[in-house]
Amino acid sequence: MSQSDRQSPAPAADNRVQEIRASAHLMSLDSGVFCLVNGSPKSADSPLTGVRVSAVDPNDSDISIVTFRPDGWLTGGGDSALIRVLSDAAQILITIYQAVGSTEGAPKLRVLRLSEAAEGNAAAAGAAPAGIRKPVALLTGSHDIIAHVQRMGDLGKSFGEWMGEPGSQLAVEGFSLAAPEGLEPGDITYQAVLGRGWLSPWNEAGQFCGSRGMALPILGFKVKLSDAAAKRFTLSISASFLDGTKLDDLGSEESVEAPSLSPLEAFLIDLAPKAGAKKAPVAVAPVVAKAKPVVPAPAAKPVAKPIVKTPMKPAKRSR
Repeated sequence: MSQSDRQSPAPAADNRVQEIRASAHLMSLDSGVFCLVNGSPKSADSPLTGVRVSAVDPNDSDISIVTFRPDGWLTGGGDSALIRVLSDAAQILITIYQAVGSTEGAPKLRVLRLSEAAEGNAAAAGAAPAGIRKPVALLTGSHDIIAHVQRMGDLGKSFGEWMGEPGSQLAVEGFSLAAPEGLEPGDITYQAVLGRGWLSPWNEAGQFCGSRGMALPILGFKVKLSDAAAKRFTLSISASFLDGTKLDDLGSEESVEAPSLSPLEAFLIDLAPKAGAKKAPVAVAPVVAKAKPVVPAPAAKPVAKPIVKTPMKPAKRSR
């Protein structure tokens, strides 16, 4: 064996590690709240294509980043990340991942300013200074609706009850819904209104939609029932907004938003079972019949043997 043969590595049985293409960029932002949007269409051929957003220093408390997708990826189709900067200026790391040989160009990223200096907004909202968390009451029990309300923290309500208080001038910043018994999480989905014609991605029941602690109110929302859910439940939504707008009796996939795009103040979601609607079948454990105890057969009585009398021999006479 030659020296070159001895030094060459053995061919791998399979390619467990594949190469990808990644590029990193630094984006400078001043104080305020921003939204980074990936406006490129989602690629079915290259699911790897995506964007990650992070702070250069993960321990920097002056930077908060929240994504609407639970996995943190911005894969296109309007996937967004909210970025709050409390300091005068900060740098955000944007990393773009693409498959090797991909013919797609760079993703179409847009940066939108949602508010001015974050410190001013935090003070106006009654938020605690950076690094100090306001005490928030812990929710106990189960709730159909959980929402994060300005100055109030997380609140829990049932379907048919008002979430938030109309006329309070306290904005809703995010919410989540629970699926009623018998429905799957995908049977009830919802999204937040972030701007005119601008909606967050759809969220399934149990997922939080919006933000917490960023002093960023949502401007409304949509709720959508699947065909299976619409056959069993009636959906009716009412809402009030900071500018005094009130909406009533909106249904599935209708946009709950004020014409002025005023922040959402309070809302009521009534999800009532339809009359005569069949409940989802519940699996019942099979009933196993108890085995009857085996009664032992009575023991047979011993058979009495007949007594055989032995004839006595006549006694001999003495002479």
